[in-house]
Amino acid sequence: MATAGTDQLAGIGARPIPEFDGVHEVWPRGERLRAVRGAASAYKERFKAQGQVHAVKSVDIAAAPYPVTYAFHNAVSVPSLPLISMINRMIVVQYEDFDGRARTLVFEPTVPDGSAEAPFYRNLRKMMDKVPGGKVLERTVLRYYAEPGDVLRRLGLAPDDIDFCTFDHLHVQDPRMVLGSTEVIEGEPAPRGPLFGAARMLVHRRELATLQSLHPMQWAWYVDGGLDGVDPAQFVTFDGDIELGPGVTLLWTPGHTDGNHSLALNTPDGVWVSSENGISLDNWQPELSRIPGVRRYHRNFGREICPNANTLEDSLDQYDSMVKEKTLADRCKADPRWLQILPSTELAPWKRFWPVVPTYVHGGISYGEIKGGRR
Repeated sequence: MATAGTDQLAGIGARPIPEFDGVHEVWPRGERLRAVRGAASAYKERFKAQGQVHAVKSVDIAAAPYPVTYAFHNAVSVPSLPLISMINRMIVVQYEDFDGRARTLVFEPTVPDGSAEAPFYRNLRKMMDKVPGGKVLERTVLRYYAEPGDVLRRLGLAPDDIDFCTFDHLHVQDPRMVLGSTEVIEGEPAPRGPLFGAARMLVHRRELATLQSLHPMQWAWYVDGGLDGVDPAQFVTFDGDIELGPGVTLLWTPGHTDGNHSLALNTPDGVWVSSENGISLDNWQPELSRIPGVRRYHRNFGREICPNANTLEDSLDQYDSMVKEKTLADRCKADPRWLQILPSTELAPWKRFWPVVPTYVHGGISYGEIKGGRR
């Protein structure tokens, strides 16, 4: 399995980001936060000067249930439904790499059938099957919009148009569903082929290693066996932070998982950042939140973020990473109070979950025209 060092990054037209070298190892922790914020501020200036992506388009894939207690680090202070829904969005990005080659990246191509096999969702489904009215509850929290292959066709793309795919982390993701497998997946009649032709998956080295050797505290959120029969050559692994081309960067944002990374895009409206460190803007800007308890969490603990906290592999690192994201993101043109952060899975703004509904929703991202045949 190739680890993307400087030479291998050059092979895909990408390069490391020197501004972040060593900042996530600074000690003590208060100094680390200041180092992360300072490096993000310095990099933002250079990132924006390099140019913009050619086109970007997000499309909703599915809405899935999620516990309120995880969503806002136990901050919600009033009675509410125990589950809310999060909407997963697939983002297609077209750009030129640093060698001038036209590239197409797919971010978060979640295949719902694969995600359903993560132990957390498998156990939740069993519980719902036993609870009176469970099927009715299931219909209130589950919704399917489109499969990743359908999204490509809708945008006028063919599988061979895709160069790379990536997830911010591999919670509830089954790489076999995207990259294919030489082994037959349980319940399927034949080995599964790749979803995006010869596209390679970009993944942080630590994230892939986690899936290869799960700790019991991580087990519930990963699809065990998700690497069975997958060609290791289909992965491009990297360390730290990398920029793929002018206007598109993968920021290492550890904490939610060891290998978490966030997508940063420079667009005509400035910088956008996407990850699942939060599930709504309320997580990154709790001082503006109208969700009961979230603003109080900000005031009582003196914290400028309220993390998505289903797995706190390192809560201090996640805090620093969310500050890193906030520093990179620009203000929203429609309402400058809010940052241009698009959660990769976002709290659904459905009245049925009131009062746990997002205070502000971007609803997606779209710039330029996605075109097939660029390769």
